[in-house]
Amino acid sequence: MTIAQNPFLEPFNTPHQTIPFDKITLADYEPAMREGIARHEQAIAAIIAQTEAPTFQNTIVPLERADELLTCVDMVFGNLQSAETSDEMEQLAQRLTPMLTEHANNIMLNEQLFERIKSVYDNTDKSSLNTEQQRLLEDTYKGFVRNGANLSEADKEKFRALSQELSLLTLQYSKNMLKATNDYQLLLTAPEQLAGLPQSICDAAAETAKEQGKEGWLFTLHSPSYVPFITYADNRELRQRIYMANATQCTDGETSNIDIVRKIANCRLAKAQLLGYKSHADYVLSDRMAQTKEAVYQLLNNLLEAYTPSARKEYEEITELAREIEGAQFVVMPWDWSYYAQKLKDKKYSINDELLRPYFELEQVKQGVFGLATRLYGITFKKNVDIPVYHKDVEAYEVYDRDSTFLAVLYTDFHPRAGKRSGAWMTSFKSQWIEEESGLNSRPHASIVMNFTKPTAGKPALLTFDEVETFLHEFGHSLHGMFANSTYRSLSGTNVYWDFVELPSQIMENFAVEKEFLHTFARHYKTGELIPDELVQRIVDSSNFNAGYACLRQVSFGLLDMAWYSREKPFAGNVNDYEHAAWAKAQVLPEIYEACMSTHFSHIFSGGYSAGYYSYKWAEVLDADAFSLFKQRGIFDQETAIAFREHILSKGSTEHPMTLYKRFRGQEPTIDALLKRNGIK
Repeated sequence: MTIAQNPFLEPFNTPHQTIPFDKITLADYEPAMREGIARHEQAIAAIIAQTEAPTFQNTIVPLERADELLTCVDMVFGNLQSAETSDEMEQLAQRLTPMLTEHANNIMLNEQLFERIKSVYDNTDKSSLNTEQQRLLEDTYKGFVRNGANLSEADKEKFRALSQELSLLTLQYSKNMLKATNDYQLLLTAPEQLAGLPQSICDAAAETAKEQGKEGWLFTLHSPSYVPFITYADNRELRQRIYMANATQCTDGETSNIDIVRKIANCRLAKAQLLGYKSHADYVLSDRMAQTKEAVYQLLNNLLEAYTPSARKEYEEITELAREIEGAQFVVMPWDWSYYAQKLKDKKYSINDELLRPYFELEQVKQGVFGLATRLYGITFKKNVDIPVYHKDVEAYEVYDRDSTFLAVLYTDFHPRAGKRSGAWMTSFKSQWIEEESGLNSRPHASIVMNFTKPTAGKPALLTFDEVETFLHEFGHSLHGMFANSTYRSLSGTNVYWDFVELPSQIMENFAVEKEFLHTFARHYKTGELIPDELVQRIVDSSNFNAGYACLRQVSFGLLDMAWYSREKPFAGNVNDYEHAAWAKAQVLPEIYEACMSTHFSHIFSGGYSAGYYSYKWAEVLDADAFSLFKQRGIFDQETAIAFREHILSKGSTEHPMTLYKRFRGQEPTIDALLKRNGIK
């Protein structure tokens, strides 16, 4: 195939210029990336070669647009590497990642380019620029400085080497995780081993076994299989076995991440110290709402103080129930927690996932979530089968604004498969920006990817309540992307501070316990009966069940993250020992020494949350405070929704997030709304 035939290098003759997935092969990525790099280098050379004095318009603006092709190819490759990968794609990634890292370093460490940027930054009258232009200039300058532009030549070479090493380490970390998750199988052949498991879970396990050409019931570490098993299986030995498989992922053998964890932490520390910071956390937080380690620890410690009494009480209550069943000496271990917590929840509220599943058929939930956006913002969704997709399970929707103008494309990808990593996320295949010369508003293409319970031969996909919340969460991220309305791509949509990005997602979760919302879609998949009011009330009553434990669990992850990245000296110790010490004060359950979160904590080792996992709790304070306004005015209040869209969702990173938040809310957030929502205060 010649370069001219490469689908990335031809006009996308698809609806809304969507990615032509049906034409792209694995062989297309490398030549397209190389061409993207060449074009990017040519654009940079043209910026440098100008004889005119550096200005915002002749330096910052063309730099912002210089990598259009490379960004497109890289986004597609990176997204599919998470959602639809293969051994061949992973091998290609091992080859392409160093090339992309080297290119990024070549740009960021280009002295002539940085001289022009610095000249604009130092000599431009900021009052001559609008707010968004000022933000772009500030971000561009800081971005180069934070990526080594001010370093000496010797330190630049060290920075390059560390960046290369880090890119390969994070890639290997993710590869090991995917393999470890896919390799584990718990095959059961005796019906008595299924005791306690709902029929729908057994049916799904039988179907998974059949797909693998095996007899019996096959359980995996993918969430729709693992979570119900650990929650409902009566067989304690089997619960312990699958729990330990999950908790010890990537701790030994060919998929071990133990040494990789050390190397990633030390690489990030070395890079931060080259740039003049004491730790990686200092480096990261200087560009966050929190700003300092002290502010993060203050949040985590405040939450510890507020929620620990509730968490301890919850553990005692569950232990009491377990001992009524098992005997006075019984100790609730981590593989027992979900099982007995579910029994207590059922005893107190007569509610469980299997009771709710029939009311949460995926297609109905989808209509409910889309309908919520229609009711709040006036937007509508139209499925378009002519838009190419990357897997048969994926659907593509055109999204139209309240005035019927085209707003965005939204891809949905709901079910687990071998080529998809675990978890749930929102991403983009194309960002939004405005062409300044013509005023053309180039609209975004967003995607939400999840691992929900699959349909079986006899039943459609029936979701758990947690899965409904996850859908709302990722959909909230997609709204942030789809409502984007910025001039510059790098400031658009979800390109905001990490401790602000979870506000649009987490605020949507609040609707899950609102009767008015549930009544718009939650109907029994067989009878069509609307979810009964008394069942909705049980959902509401149980919404704070184990809220103390849930909060401390998140705090423990935040403490572990900060422990790895607040370090000021390289780490050469025992990963398990370090982990257990790091989060000890937030632990409620007995700890298992062999269990190791760090080896499969992808958020902080291969994702974007290093020194940033606290962001979930930070944003939870924001979302509780923000949703309290909806509660005051009515959860479907369009005036409040439009203000949220105008001041938060559409603004991206065009202004400081606290400025945007106060413009919406009229005040800075406090922790009070969160404590009230969780029944702590």
